Amino acid sequence: MAVKIRLKRIGAKKSPFYRIIVADSRSPRDGRFIEEIGYYNPLTEPKTVKIDNERAQSWLGNGAKPTDSVDRLFKLSGVYEQEKEQENTEE
Repeated sequence: MAVKIRLKRIGAKKSPFYRIIVADSRSPRDGRFIEEIGYYNPLTEPKTVKIDNERAQSWLGNGAKPTDSVDRLFKLSGVYEQEKEQENTEE
């Protein structure tokens, strides 16, 4: 089973709001998902991104692949930086 970390749109027409979810790659965009790990609101100034870093790192460690847009959000929120810090402290 291929697992993806992607966005699920829940906003109304012309007011997008997204949840960051972990889902089977075969399920539809707004369909069934495994776990919700955060949200993204592009309408606020500055844009609001809230991600549960522990859960995101856990899923990445288990082989889940983020989409391009989620990858960009992970870089902005520092998910990858915390992952590197944890690897350095374990050594």
